[in-house]
Amino acid sequence: MKKAVIFDLDGTLADTIASITYCGNLALSRFGLPSFGEEDYKHFVGDGAAMLIRRALLAAGDERLEHFEEVYKTYLEIFAKDCMYQVKPYEGICALLEELKRLSVRIAVLSNKPDADSRRVVDELFGKGYFDFVQGQREDIPRKPDPAGVYRIMEAFVLPAGDFLYVGDSGVDMKTGRAAGIFTVGVLWGFRDREELVENGADAVISKPLELLSHLA
Repeated sequence: MKKAVIFDLDGTLADTIASITYCGNLALSRFGLPSFGEEDYKHFVGDGAAMLIRRALLAAGDERLEHFEEVYKTYLEIFAKDCMYQVKPYEGICALLEELKRLSVRIAVLSNKPDADSRRVVDELFGKGYFDFVQGQREDIPRKPDPAGVYRIMEAFVLPAGDFLYVGDSGVDMKTGRAAGIFTVGVLWGFRDREELVENGADAVISKPLELLSHLA
């Protein structure tokens, strides 16, 4: 049986799109730029905060990214304060995590969300110390889809790739898991669709959290 599971955070464990949309639009509005809906932000996210702002600015018509530095700085300031805005675990996630713990399967989070914000979200939703390892975006570790973050978790757990599952909702996640040589599971309750997950190498796709248990054996 698999001994550990690495989860993406946004769109996988936690429904965070309302907070991302709120903070992104507030940052854009301060510079007279248009706002976007949650469906737009589902496609802006996935490659870190800087890329999210770049995509939003391009969508707003700032083709030369002239506002990037000021909007990005403002977004980070707003998000540091309001990253928990309307955030909640997806239905069935808590039950899945409790069952993994019952089975003595270790659990980790690897996110492209800034590290401090990732830790705050995980701690507030699930409790401090609930996960065995939590890592967000840090300057000293390349962001996903680079597998460096996965390797760091593998080293911390002292387990080989074959003992892990990697779980996420985007093509970036599928590429990350595959690059690390881990069986990779795409989820359909998050921000992206089945086509993106399959095209980027998902070994399996699930529609409900507890379905993950069938891939532990």
